[in-house]
Amino acid sequence: MTMRRWRQILRFLAAVQLLPALESGEETLVGGQAVLEGVMMRSPHAWGIAVRKPSGEIVTHSEALERPSEKHKWMGWPVVRGVMTLGNAMTLGFRALKFSANAALEELAGEDSGDHSGNQAGNQDPATQVAGKKFEITGWMAGLNMAFSIAFFIFMYKYLPLLATTELKKVNPVFGQQFVFNLVDGLIRITMFLLFVWGISLWKDIRRVYQYHGAEHKTVFAFENGDPLETAAVQKYSTYHPRCGTSFLMTVMIISMFVYMAIPVQTFWSRFAIRIALLPLIAGVSYEIIRFAAKRFSDKRGGSLFALMTAPGLWLQRITTQPPDDREVECAIVALDEAMKLEKQHGGELVIA
Repeated sequence: MTMRRWRQILRFLAAVQLLPALESGEETLVGGQAVLEGVMMRSPHAWGIAVRKPSGEIVTHSEALERPSEKHKWMGWPVVRGVMTLGNAMTLGFRALKFSANAALEELAGEDSGDHSGNQAGNQDPATQVAGKKFEITGWMAGLNMAFSIAFFIFMYKYLPLLATTELKKVNPVFGQQFVFNLVDGLIRITMFLLFVWGISLWKDIRRVYQYHGAEHKTVFAFENGDPLETAAVQKYSTYHPRCGTSFLMTVMIISMFVYMAIPVQTFWSRFAIRIALLPLIAGVSYEIIRFAAKRFSDKRGGSLFALMTAPGLWLQRITTQPPDDREVECAIVALDEAMKLEKQHGGELVIA
């Protein structure tokens, strides 16, 4: 492979590690996710993606979606719906990232073979055939990286903070107190997350992903306020949106500190097991808080306790979202248009937060 192809694959692998911070999922609302050189947008019954290839051409893809809560009522219960929505959003977001990576690999392969014609934009999944060999992110590569991402998350944000706090307890007994132990553990976890998000933002390619993240937020804001989906109208909005994966992750980390404080376990492995076992419950509760805070945000009642709890996530978006240019906003608009075409065909009713 050429250096440019390896670079594109590395961008994909890095973006997967950021996936929870880049996506915003909600069954009844419009949301989206930044991908490599593009944006994915989803509505209640459809999703669309628009990716700008190195040539400047925008390639698109869209599919209908089924809402799990419409088939199984229990999936719409509070807390439960958060876990289900997060799982569906992560799966869809991973597919979108794979699509965007393959879109660039397709064109790079075409350049290497001397074919600069490219494909026309449309509902097609990019795959390239050059000299009988397919250049793309394959299913096994994607699955392996997802498994690595889960292991990376557990190791970085569950195991290492717990290990560091346990070692501090040996230095000073005060760190062994239930409140202090879990407070320090939580602060170490948040610090490691902030350092990772900030450090990876120094990579120029990831900074562009953060710009597309800003374009996605601006476009959702414009849609929610009933403005025309035109570049000038979209650009006037903020890149900070309360219903964002970044806010969700920060809320999870803050809520988890208080949950762990209430569980009187003392050994290292029992604490580690509790952190893994309670992750779905904490994620579900955090989802409800983000959902509620988003409504208060849209109603201009930003002084509530819930809004204050999600404020750190909005502050963190100063890193994970960056001001986009007009071309990046154009991709977000095209992606939302693609999703809305299918949404209208399915007769979906949109509910704005």
